[in-house]
Amino acid sequence: MSLMTKKGTVYVVDDDEAVRDSLQWLLEGKDFRVRCFDSAESFLSRYDPREVACLIVDIRMGGMTGLELQDRLLERRSPLPIVFITGHGDVPMAVDTMKKGAMDFIQKPFKEEELVGLVERMLEHAKGAFSEYQQAASRDALLSKLTSREAQVLERIVAGRLNKQIADDLGISIKTVEAHRANIMEKLNANTVADLLKIALGQKA
Repeated sequence: MSLMTKKGTVYVVDDDEAVRDSLQWLLEGKDFRVRCFDSAESFLSRYDPREVACLIVDIRMGGMTGLELQDRLLERRSPLPIVFITGHGDVPMAVDTMKKGAMDFIQKPFKEEELVGLVERMLEHAKGAFSEYQQAASRDALLSKLTSREAQVLERIVAGRLNKQIADDLGISIKTVEAHRANIMEKLNANTVADLLKIALGQKA
């Protein structure tokens, strides 16, 4: 079966080779693409946030822990849904991961059907999260084109300030404000003020 017909990508990060092999065998048997890593560091060096995927990661590992990996992904605003593998003694720790956005945690030994169902839910969630991530990335790319002065003008446009008020705020002429507005509209590919506001506020067009 070609990769295009697979259900989705599952990243597995665990320093236990037996666990990695077991999960890979199980999930590939259910027609998921599986990519395994023996450390959080190796995963981060190869992770592509543009791929619709989910992550299964052990809480306790040598080097960077699963908890620290979650924090790194949060810093990157990653859309990746996460489920943690945990031993019985790690349950309070796992609960803390869910407060940070993890979708679930599973205890060793885990039931195969439970894990497969969880992966399917995570990948479904990933599709929506990935779409939002792409929109945010596109918005950030557009906004990065603005100069610092244009960003100041845009901030005041969003706040509902009139050209004269913006000019007074920034100590510049109204004509200069008008020139900045025109540049902002062009750089953000906005045809109307309403379009401009949607981009600035991260709303769907």
